[in-house]
Amino acid sequence: MELHIKLIGILCIILACIHAFFPRYFGWKKDLQPIALINRQMLEVHTFFLALVLLLLGILCLSSTADLIYSPLGNRICLGLAIFWFLRLLFQFFVYSPSLWRGKRKETIIHILFAILWLYLTYIFSVIALF
Repeated sequence: MELHIKLIGILCIILACIHAFFPRYFGWKKDLQPIALINRQMLEVHTFFLALVLLLLGILCLSSTADLIYSPLGNRICLGLAIFWFLRLLFQFFVYSPSLWRGKRKETIIHILFAILWLYLTYIFSVIALF
């Protein structure tokens, strides 16, 4: 299980870094120009803090692996993370419109890969929390 937590730590750090490229990749400067300043800045700020939380979660997984697995507090943290990633998995299928990926090869592959990732994170954190 320790190997899985370390791998999750690396994956979370990679996800945090990917978020840094979202504004440019998705063309936010142009696409978000017509919306109210508060809405644009809220999206940018929330993306920054999501990236920060992912980075810190990755560092936690790499630096406190044994504590997450073997301590009661670590198990409770893992339960919260299992719930978080399970909800993210549900959003992948029930909040994002299928029109964003259906019939588009690259987007479908990304959709499937991220669904597998959210399922993996949910499973590993659930196993640690519940057993």
